[in-house]
Amino acid sequence: MPDDPIAAGEALTIERAIDIALHYHPARQAAAAIAGASTERVGEARAALLPQVLGVAEYLRATDNGIGNTTYINAGDFPREPSTGRHVNQLTETFNNYLAGLGVDQYLFDAGRTRGLIDQRRAEADADAARLQLVRLDLAFGVSQAYYDLVAARQIVRVFEKAIDQREEDVHDAEIKAKAGLKPEIDVVTAQAALARARRQLVDARNAAATAKLGLDNAMGLGGSAPDYTQATALSYSAVPGVVDPFVAHALDQRPDLKMLLDKVRAAGAEIAQYRSDYWPRVDAAAGYNLRGQNDTPGNNYYAGLVITWPLFDGFQTDHEVTEARLRQEAIEHDIQALRQLIILQVKRSFLDWQASVERVHQAEQTLDASRVELELASERYRAGLGTIIELTDAEQRLTEDEAQRVKALASFSVAKAALDRDAAFDPTAASTPAKG
Repeated sequence: MPDDPIAAGEALTIERAIDIALHYHPARQAAAAIAGASTERVGEARAALLPQVLGVAEYLRATDNGIGNTTYINAGDFPREPSTGRHVNQLTETFNNYLAGLGVDQYLFDAGRTRGLIDQRRAEADADAARLQLVRLDLAFGVSQAYYDLVAARQIVRVFEKAIDQREEDVHDAEIKAKAGLKPEIDVVTAQAALARARRQLVDARNAAATAKLGLDNAMGLGGSAPDYTQATALSYSAVPGVVDPFVAHALDQRPDLKMLLDKVRAAGAEIAQYRSDYWPRVDAAAGYNLRGQNDTPGNNYYAGLVITWPLFDGFQTDHEVTEARLRQEAIEHDIQALRQLIILQVKRSFLDWQASVERVHQAEQTLDASRVELELASERYRAGLGTIIELTDAEQRLTEDEAQRVKALASFSVAKAALDRDAAFDPTAASTPAKG
């Protein structure tokens, strides 16, 4: 990679991660190259409006049998012509032949074929530009999902690290009380088992965090070349708007895949115009000059005029081509209606998921608060000799699980918001961190 987009130990924000993906990811680069190539095709089509100039120069040593076009090689506007057969030995005697010329052709009128091709290429270029924007939206969502997955995974690691500290205190406390005869030996074994389970869960959590980092590196288009970094964007949540209509309206106005289909309809319409042009004549202007000679007798020739071509009958091919193009355009129009319905479904579903994610966060927080109270009571009961070690370790385990669930609920909120941003086609470069509610 030509430069290092991330410095070792950098505090990476979600905005920075998205920006890296939009710059480095091969999928974005490939889509940009395709869009650029489509733009060049517009120029290729527009070239037909300009004069076409052909220059040629030839020298041939040839026989002169008078019956074949052996004197000159056909070069576009300069046809080969038979010689006069003036030489005595027409099979073996050779002589010099010269040709130099300049020809110009200029399109004048073709009933819309050339301009129809230009319009078609413009529509195709617009469609590929829309496809590039769709790739950008998908990349932004993929990075957001991977980013918040990694934030959550690293926070869950800290949850289990804190759980291990608590379990180690339980083992130490149980050993002291067992030696003093205040608690049975089974309390020590039970606390040690709880500690072992927490350590196993920490191994799984650290592996999940390492895997999540690889996922984010890949989503940013960095592969395995990214250094270690921290994350500056924390998990949080905010209130959700009460209505979905603005998101639906924005999606129907800005969705790149919908724009792609609209551009394809334009391209199909331009293609119809091209086929229909075959019902009418084509007019070109032609002019040129050439110098021809055999041995030492060159001759000058000039020409200028109009060339009219008109396909009077082509076996109804044009009729079938026009009908085919119209039907393909009609099919795309039906696809547009289907996509509009799908967009409405996707946006409303993402909006509902976003609303539900807030409720999940609230429920996770309430559950976590209850677990804290439960652990506090279990600890007091155990110190007072009224509760068992099993009651205490179960309460600790539930608190650990509930803390992890709250982290996952917060990550779910951020991912749901990113999914709605993608479905509603909000600019990924304008992504903002959700404010805490």
